[in-house]
Amino acid sequence: MAPYDKRKENLGSSKESIGNHLLILHNDDINSFDDVIDALIEHCNHDTLQAEQCATLTHYRGYCEIKKGSFNELSDLQKQLTGKSLNVTID
Repeated sequence: MAPYDKRKENLGSSKESIGNHLLILHNDDINSFDDVIDALIEHCNHDTLQAEQCATLTHYRGYCEIKKGSFNELSDLQKQLTGKSLNVTID
């Protein structure tokens, strides 16, 4: 039997088809905690606690992975959050 990593490689799935992209929120000096929390609740469907934790992590670490999914799904969210003046990238 092949090791777990070898089986995973043999599946032949691309990164995009299995939804392994990350939407990353980066820290800035423009938005308040409340602005970030409200945007995460509205656009990413985070509950209040999750949005607060993401805002806090972003403030102290400089970034936070806020969502995982397909590139197309995350691209739409990125546009919405960028429209709220948040600094968001897809990895």
